[in-house]
Amino acid sequence: MTSLPQLVKSHRKKAALTQAHLATLAGVGKTVVWDIENGKESVQWDTLQKILRVLNISVEWRSPLLDRIASLEPTPVFSPDTSSSLSKPPVSENSAANSPTE
Repeated sequence: MTSLPQLVKSHRKKAALTQAHLATLAGVGKTVVWDIENGKESVQWDTLQKILRVLNISVEWRSPLLDRIASLEPTPVFSPDTSSSLSKPPVSENSAANSPTE
């Protein structure tokens, strides 16, 4: 598996960008790209996202726990009988008579 520093560096080089040019395009300080490519772990997430956007790298969040929870949740099924209960309840004559008139 490719590490984040390797991924960023290889994409930057394939795009023919210097660290300074990538930083300018992403709107971050020029040392940020160097920090990411050298494995600094304290880079803010929003800053990292700016770099990844310029390099057209997408991030996918995956979690075995969330996958398991999603597989256990029942899928909602709507039958024609339940759709009628979703509409507004009818207004009775008494409630209409008690409503203020203008």
